[in-house]
Amino acid sequence: MPIAAKVLAEGIYFGEGPRWRDGRLWFSDFFAHAVKSVSPAGDVRTEFALEGDRPSGLGWLPNGDLLVVSMEQRRVLRRGRDGRLALHADLSAIAAWHCNDMVVDAQGRAYVGNFGFDLDHELEARGAESVIADHATAKLALIGPDGAVGEAAADLHFPNGTVITPDGRTLIVGETLGGCLTAFDIGPKGALSNRREWAPLAPRLPDGICLDAEGAVWIANPIAPECARVAEGGQVLEVIDTGMPCFACMLGGESGRTLFMMTAPSSMPSQVGARPIGKILAAEAPAPHAGLP
Repeated sequence: MPIAAKVLAEGIYFGEGPRWRDGRLWFSDFFAHAVKSVSPAGDVRTEFALEGDRPSGLGWLPNGDLLVVSMEQRRVLRRGRDGRLALHADLSAIAAWHCNDMVVDAQGRAYVGNFGFDLDHELEARGAESVIADHATAKLALIGPDGAVGEAAADLHFPNGTVITPDGRTLIVGETLGGCLTAFDIGPKGALSNRREWAPLAPRLPDGICLDAEGAVWIANPIAPECARVAEGGQVLEVIDTGMPCFACMLGGESGRTLFMMTAPSSMPSQVGARPIGKILAAEAPAPHAGLP
Protein backbone atom coordinates (compact mmCIF):
# COMPACT_ATOMS: atom_id res chain seq x y z
CA MET A 1 0.00 0.00 0.00
CA PRO A 2 1.19 3.55 -0.69
CA ILE A 3 2.57 5.44 2.29
CA ALA A 4 0.17 8.20 3.34
CA ALA A 5 1.36 11.54 4.67
CA LYS A 6 -0.46 13.73 7.14
CA VAL A 7 -0.15 17.45 7.78
CA LEU A 8 1.93 18.06 10.89
CA ALA A 9 2.06 21.86 10.75
CA GLU A 10 0.95 24.75 8.55
CA GLY A 11 1.61 28.47 8.44
CA ILE A 12 5.25 28.45 7.38
CA TYR A 13 6.60 30.28 4.35
CA PHE A 14 9.19 27.95 2.85
CA GLY A 15 10.79 25.22 4.95
CA GLU A 16 14.31 24.02 4.24
CA GLY A 17 17.18 22.20 5.98
CA PRO A 18 15.10 20.02 8.35
CA ARG A 19 17.15 18.33 11.10
CA TRP A 20 15.98 16.16 14.00
CA ARG A 21 17.51 17.35 17.28
CA ASP A 22 16.56 16.91 20.94
CA GLY A 23 13.01 15.76 20.32
CA ARG A 24 12.12 18.43 17.75
CA LEU A 25 12.51 18.99 14.02
CA TRP A 26 14.59 22.10 13.42
CA PHE A 27 14.28 23.85 10.06
CA SER A 28 14.90 27.10 8.24
CA ASP A 29 11.89 29.17 7.18
CA PHE A 30 13.30 31.22 4.29
CA PHE A 31 10.93 34.14 4.08
CA ALA A 32 10.32 34.40 7.80
CA HIS A 33 14.11 34.92 8.04
CA ALA A 34 14.15 32.56 10.98
CA VAL A 35 15.23 29.15 12.21
CA LYS A 36 12.26 27.34 13.74
CA SER A 37 11.41 23.97 15.23
CA VAL A 38 8.33 21.79 15.45
CA SER A 39 7.44 19.05 17.91
CA PRO A 40 5.91 15.67 16.98
CA ALA A 41 2.60 17.17 18.13
CA GLY A 42 2.87 19.97 15.57
CA ASP A 43 3.60 23.06 17.68
CA VAL A 44 5.95 25.41 15.84
CA ARG A 45 8.23 27.83 17.63
CA THR A 46 10.84 30.32 16.45
CA GLU A 47 14.30 29.46 17.77
CA PHE A 48 15.98 32.63 16.50
CA ALA A 49 15.80 35.19 13.70
CA LEU A 50 18.40 35.77 11.02
CA GLU A 51 18.18 39.48 10.39
CA GLY A 52 18.73 40.62 6.82
CA ASP A 53 19.11 37.22 5.17
CA ARG A 54 17.50 33.87 4.52
CA PRO A 55 18.73 30.84 6.50
CA SER A 56 19.20 27.50 4.76
CA GLY A 57 21.27 24.45 5.73
CA LEU A 58 21.68 23.59 9.42
CA GLY A 59 24.13 21.38 11.29
CA TRP A 60 25.74 20.98 14.70
CA LEU A 61 29.41 20.92 15.61
CA PRO A 62 30.70 18.26 18.02
CA ASN A 63 30.61 20.78 20.89
CA GLY A 64 26.91 21.52 20.30
CA ASP A 65 27.27 24.86 18.51
CA LEU A 66 24.83 25.27 15.62
CA LEU A 67 25.99 26.17 12.12
CA VAL A 68 23.49 27.91 9.85
CA VAL A 69 23.91 28.89 6.21
CA SER A 70 23.28 32.56 5.50
CA MET A 71 22.19 32.23 1.87
CA GLU A 72 22.46 35.58 0.17
CA GLN A 73 25.53 36.73 2.08
CA ARG A 74 27.22 33.42 1.23
CA ARG A 75 28.36 32.82 4.77
CA VAL A 76 28.04 30.19 7.46
CA LEU A 77 27.25 31.51 10.92
CA ARG A 78 27.92 29.84 14.23
CA ARG A 79 25.44 30.05 17.11
CA GLY A 80 26.96 29.36 20.50
CA ARG A 81 25.22 28.09 23.58
CA ASP A 82 24.70 31.69 24.68
CA GLY A 83 22.57 32.26 21.57
CA ARG A 84 24.96 34.71 19.93
CA LEU A 85 25.65 34.48 16.20
CA ALA A 86 29.18 34.90 14.85
CA LEU A 87 30.83 34.41 11.47
CA HIS A 88 32.16 30.88 11.06
CA ALA A 89 33.13 30.96 7.36
CA ASP A 90 32.94 33.29 4.36
CA LEU A 91 32.13 31.33 1.19
CA SER A 92 32.13 34.22 -1.28
CA ALA A 93 35.35 32.96 -2.92
CA ILE A 94 33.74 29.55 -3.60
CA ALA A 95 30.03 30.25 -4.11
CA ALA A 96 29.07 32.09 -7.30
CA TRP A 97 25.53 32.74 -6.02
CA HIS A 98 23.32 31.95 -3.03
CA CYS A 99 24.43 29.12 -0.73
CA ASN A 100 21.95 26.39 0.15
CA ASP A 101 22.13 23.04 1.94
CA MET A 102 24.88 21.74 4.22
CA VAL A 103 26.00 18.62 6.03
CA VAL A 104 28.33 18.68 9.04
CA ASP A 105 30.46 15.58 9.67
CA ALA A 106 31.47 14.00 12.97
CA GLN A 107 34.74 15.97 13.02
CA GLY A 108 33.00 19.33 12.58
CA ARG A 109 33.78 19.76 8.88
CA ALA A 110 30.95 21.20 6.80
CA TYR A 111 30.14 20.69 3.13
CA VAL A 112 28.03 23.50 1.64
CA GLY A 113 26.40 23.74 -1.78
CA ASN A 114 25.40 26.80 -3.78
CA PHE A 115 23.26 27.73 -6.77
CA GLY A 116 26.11 28.64 -9.12
CA PHE A 117 23.99 31.34 -10.80
CA ASP A 118 20.93 33.54 -10.27
CA LEU A 119 18.31 30.78 -10.42
CA ASP A 120 15.21 32.93 -9.84
CA HIS A 121 16.19 35.38 -12.60
CA GLU A 122 16.96 32.61 -15.07
CA LEU A 123 13.73 30.76 -14.34
CA GLU A 124 11.69 33.91 -14.94
CA ALA A 125 13.66 34.78 -18.08
CA ARG A 126 13.98 31.36 -19.71
CA GLY A 127 11.73 28.86 -17.97
CA ALA A 128 12.58 25.67 -16.12
CA GLU A 129 13.16 23.42 -19.14
CA SER A 130 15.74 25.77 -20.62
CA VAL A 131 17.51 26.30 -17.29
CA ILE A 132 17.76 22.56 -16.64
CA ALA A 133 19.26 22.04 -20.10
CA ASP A 134 21.76 24.92 -19.94
CA HIS A 135 23.19 26.47 -16.76
CA ALA A 136 26.41 27.33 -14.98
CA THR A 137 27.88 24.67 -12.71
CA ALA A 138 28.89 25.22 -9.10
CA LYS A 139 31.48 24.22 -6.52
CA LEU A 140 30.91 22.37 -3.26
CA ALA A 141 32.64 24.13 -0.37
CA LEU A 142 34.50 22.37 2.43
CA ILE A 143 34.76 24.24 5.73
CA GLY A 144 37.22 23.01 8.34
CA PRO A 145 36.31 22.90 12.03
CA ASP A 146 38.27 26.15 12.44
CA GLY A 147 36.32 27.91 9.65
CA ALA A 148 38.99 27.56 6.96
CA VAL A 149 37.38 27.34 3.51
CA GLY A 150 38.38 25.16 0.58
CA GLU A 151 36.91 23.59 -2.53
CA ALA A 152 35.64 20.04 -2.11
CA ALA A 153 34.37 19.46 -5.66
CA ALA A 154 33.69 21.43 -8.85
CA ASP A 155 31.46 21.27 -11.92
CA LEU A 156 28.36 20.24 -10.01
CA HIS A 157 24.88 20.91 -11.38
CA PHE A 158 23.34 22.84 -8.48
CA PRO A 159 24.72 20.87 -5.50
CA ASN A 160 21.94 20.71 -2.94
CA GLY A 161 20.91 18.13 -0.32
CA THR A 162 23.87 16.14 1.00
CA VAL A 163 24.30 13.10 3.25
CA ILE A 164 27.21 11.17 4.75
CA THR A 165 26.99 7.40 5.25
CA PRO A 166 27.21 5.96 8.78
CA ASP A 167 30.81 4.80 8.32
CA GLY A 168 31.83 8.37 7.40
CA ARG A 169 33.45 7.18 4.18
CA THR A 170 30.97 8.29 1.50
CA LEU A 171 29.28 11.60 0.72
CA ILE A 172 26.20 11.65 -1.52
CA VAL A 173 25.01 14.95 -2.95
CA GLY A 174 21.90 15.73 -4.93
CA GLU A 175 22.69 17.55 -8.18
CA THR A 176 19.32 19.20 -8.60
CA LEU A 177 19.76 20.34 -12.18
CA GLY A 178 21.67 17.19 -13.11
CA GLY A 179 18.76 15.00 -12.08
CA CYS A 180 21.00 12.60 -10.16
CA LEU A 181 22.65 11.66 -6.89
CA THR A 182 26.44 11.78 -7.00
CA ALA A 183 28.77 9.98 -4.58
CA PHE A 184 32.33 10.70 -3.48
CA ASP A 185 34.81 8.92 -1.23
CA ILE A 186 35.74 11.00 1.82
CA GLY A 187 39.44 11.17 2.66
CA PRO A 188 41.01 11.45 6.13
CA LYS A 189 40.98 15.27 6.01
CA GLY A 190 37.62 15.60 4.31
CA ALA A 191 38.88 15.72 0.72
CA LEU A 192 36.54 14.16 -1.85
CA SER A 193 37.56 11.74 -4.58
CA ASN A 194 36.28 8.97 -6.86
CA ARG A 195 33.27 10.89 -8.14
CA ARG A 196 30.55 8.62 -9.50
CA GLU A 197 26.83 8.57 -10.22
CA TRP A 198 25.03 6.96 -7.29
CA ALA A 199 21.57 7.08 -8.83
CA PRO A 200 20.05 8.62 -11.99
CA LEU A 201 16.72 10.24 -11.13
CA ALA A 202 15.34 11.90 -14.27
CA PRO A 203 12.64 13.05 -14.74
CA ARG A 204 12.74 13.63 -10.98
CA LEU A 205 15.04 16.30 -9.52
CA PRO A 206 16.59 16.01 -6.05
CA ASP A 207 16.34 18.93 -3.64
CA GLY A 208 16.76 18.00 0.04
CA ILE A 209 17.68 14.37 0.77
CA CYS A 210 18.10 11.99 3.71
CA LEU A 211 19.53 8.50 4.19
CA ASP A 212 17.94 5.48 5.85
CA ALA A 213 19.32 2.39 7.58
CA GLU A 214 18.72 0.19 4.53
CA GLY A 215 21.00 2.40 2.45
CA ALA A 216 18.21 4.05 0.47
CA VAL A 217 17.91 7.81 -0.02
CA TRP A 218 14.71 9.83 0.24
CA ILE A 219 14.61 12.74 -2.23
CA ALA A 220 12.35 15.77 -2.10
CA ASN A 221 11.19 16.56 -5.64
CA PRO A 222 10.83 20.33 -6.16
CA ILE A 223 9.03 20.00 -9.51
CA ALA A 224 6.35 17.51 -8.42
CA PRO A 225 4.16 16.87 -5.36
CA GLU A 226 6.17 13.90 -4.12
CA CYS A 227 8.94 12.56 -1.96
CA ALA A 228 10.59 9.43 -3.36
CA ARG A 229 12.79 6.71 -1.85
CA VAL A 230 15.47 5.39 -4.19
CA ALA A 231 18.12 2.71 -4.04
CA GLU A 232 21.68 2.94 -5.35
CA GLY A 233 21.40 2.55 -9.10
CA GLY A 234 18.13 4.48 -9.28
CA GLN A 235 15.38 1.96 -8.49
CA VAL A 236 12.39 3.79 -7.06
CA LEU A 237 11.24 1.99 -3.91
CA GLU A 238 8.50 4.28 -2.57
CA VAL A 239 6.70 7.45 -3.64
CA ILE A 240 4.69 9.61 -1.22
CA ASP A 241 2.13 12.10 -2.50
CA THR A 242 2.89 15.45 -0.82
CA GLY A 243 0.09 17.54 -2.35
CA MET A 244 2.50 20.37 -3.25
CA PRO A 245 6.09 20.34 -4.50
CA CYS A 246 8.45 18.95 -1.88
CA PHE A 247 11.68 20.82 -1.16
CA ALA A 248 13.28 19.00 1.78
CA CYS A 249 12.91 15.87 3.88
CA MET A 250 14.39 14.31 7.02
CA LEU A 251 13.94 11.13 9.03
CA GLY A 252 13.53 11.59 12.76
CA GLY A 253 11.12 11.12 15.62
CA GLU A 254 11.59 8.83 18.60
CA SER A 255 12.20 5.73 16.45
CA GLY A 256 13.88 7.56 13.57
CA ARG A 257 11.12 6.31 11.25
CA THR A 258 9.09 9.50 10.91
CA LEU A 259 9.71 11.09 7.52
CA PHE A 260 9.23 14.85 7.69
CA MET A 261 8.60 16.65 4.39
CA MET A 262 8.66 20.40 3.71
CA THR A 263 6.22 21.53 1.02
CA ALA A 264 5.23 24.78 -0.67
CA PRO A 265 3.52 25.83 -3.92
CA SER A 266 6.81 27.10 -5.38
CA SER A 267 10.30 28.25 -4.51
CA MET A 268 9.85 31.61 -6.23
CA PRO A 269 9.89 34.53 -3.75
CA SER A 270 7.11 36.27 -5.67
CA GLN A 271 4.83 33.29 -5.05
CA VAL A 272 5.68 32.18 -1.51
CA GLY A 273 7.34 35.16 0.11
CA ALA A 274 4.18 37.10 0.92
CA ARG A 275 1.95 34.51 2.61
CA PRO A 276 2.79 31.61 4.95
CA ILE A 277 1.12 28.78 3.01
CA GLY A 278 3.86 26.15 3.26
CA LYS A 279 3.31 22.92 5.18
CA ILE A 280 5.23 20.26 7.06
CA LEU A 281 4.04 16.71 6.41
CA ALA A 282 4.87 13.52 8.28
CA ALA A 283 4.68 9.83 7.38
CA GLU A 284 5.87 6.52 8.78
CA ALA A 285 8.88 5.28 6.78
CA PRO A 286 9.87 1.62 6.23
CA ALA A 287 13.39 2.11 7.63
CA PRO A 288 14.85 4.49 10.24
CA HIS A 289 17.32 7.33 9.86
CA ALA A 290 20.99 6.64 9.27
CA GLY A 291 24.14 8.69 8.73
CA LEU A 292 24.36 12.47 8.69
CA PRO A 293 22.64 14.86 8.92
